[in-house]
Amino acid sequence: MLKLLYITNQPQIAQIAEDAGVDRIFVDMEYIGKEERQGGLDTVQSHHTIEDIRTIRNAVRRAQVLARVNPIHEKTAQYYGTEEEVEKTIRAGADVIMLPMFRGAGEVERFLSCVGGRAKTLLLLETPEAVEHLDEILDLPGIDEIHIGLNDLHLAYKMKFMFQLLADGSVEKIVTKIKARGIPYGFGGIARIGYGILPAEYVIAEHYRLGSTMAILSRSFCNAAHVPDKNELRALFTEGVARIRQEEKKIQQFTKTDFLNNQRKVQEIVCKIVNDQA
Repeated sequence: MLKLLYITNQPQIAQIAEDAGVDRIFVDMEYIGKEERQGGLDTVQSHHTIEDIRTIRNAVRRAQVLARVNPIHEKTAQYYGTEEEVEKTIRAGADVIMLPMFRGAGEVERFLSCVGGRAKTLLLLETPEAVEHLDEILDLPGIDEIHIGLNDLHLAYKMKFMFQLLADGSVEKIVTKIKARGIPYGFGGIARIGYGILPAEYVIAEHYRLGSTMAILSRSFCNAAHVPDKNELRALFTEGVARIRQEEKKIQQFTKTDFLNNQRKVQEIVCKIVNDQA
């Protein structure tokens, strides 16, 4: 089964997600450069803090706490540098630390050195330069997991729709290299079953075809900010995760032909979406 991740810094929402079967609660502290990259787009910019890690750590029992730090950076008058940020993240109780927006092996090596094996390391592969230097990056010891960030990567490639990277074989080329090194990986996000302009069931089948082990539950799965009633939110999470697990059981019985048919369907839907946006 896929590890499911959900972004929140709200303890009650974290508990609801955990009870529904979400595996990792995702505290998102990244802000450096994010507004410039995604300004004007309908994307999540969370502005979470170190204190949020402690809050979520105390709120959950089974789920792991994942914290996304900022890209490699130096200390300023307003914010501490990478080394101190990672140190504070570890001390606050993060089980997994995610590094975004790296471009080469040097940045990754610095991050891995900061963590020093005290938490799991998760690289967010989302720049063309990182794709270009992937072989060199994969040579580094200490990488526990890699997630391919389709949103920023498709923007960098001037694509119209993030799942173009899935449809055109780019994701497959990347994960083939990662798989050869025995490193677990995931990509993108998934919506509720039956929802999303590329329906979630097609995306989940691609996760299985490509050997992915994790996915982020997107706002299309549940935008908790728009569901103030906690009983309603609990019902949405419980049903939504259960339907994903049911779909996974069905996909686990797929034949090679089933996976190829699903891949073609993804390509057809993505092509239509891109053409409609032209």
